[in-house]
Amino acid sequence: MKITLAAVLSTRSLPEAGGRWFDDYVSRIARYTPCESQAFESEKALLEWIERQQGRTRAYAILFDSRGRQYSSEEFAGQVGRLRDEGTQRVVFAIGPADGWSAAAKQRADLLLSLGLMTLPHQLARVVVAEQVYRAFTILAGHPYHSGH
Repeated sequence: MKITLAAVLSTRSLPEAGGRWFDDYVSRIARYTPCESQAFESEKALLEWIERQQGRTRAYAILFDSRGRQYSSEEFAGQVGRLRDEGTQRVVFAIGPADGWSAAAKQRADLLLSLGLMTLPHQLARVVVAEQVYRAFTILAGHPYHSGH
C-alpha cells in the first residue's frame, strides 16, 4: 500500500507545505509503507490527480471534514489495517480547501473523517494527520510508540 498525504493549499502556503514535524512523520511512515506528500493549488487539481492514479484498485480517498466520522487512534489503525489487508494499493489522506470540500469531492470520498470539532490551520492539521497515520502503523506493528493513551 502506498500512502499519499495531500492538501489543498493556497499558493502562498506551498513553499512551506512540509514543515519539519510533518516531514519527520512522512519519513517515519515510510519505514512501514511507501509514503509521499502532495500539495495542490485547488480541489479540482487534487481530485483529477486522484483519478489519474493507476493500479489494480482505484485510489481510496479519505477526506478530512468537520462533518466526518470521528475515530479513536485504535479505530483509525483498524481502518488502515483493513485497507492494507484488502489489497488497497493507494490511500490518499487529504486536507481540503479553506472553505471546505465541494459536494462533488464529498461524493468521490471513500471516507470522510473529522479531526474533531475545533478548526485547525492547514499546516497543523497536516501534522496531526501525518502523526496519526504513523501512529496507526505503529499500532498495527505492535510498536510501543502507542501505549494506549
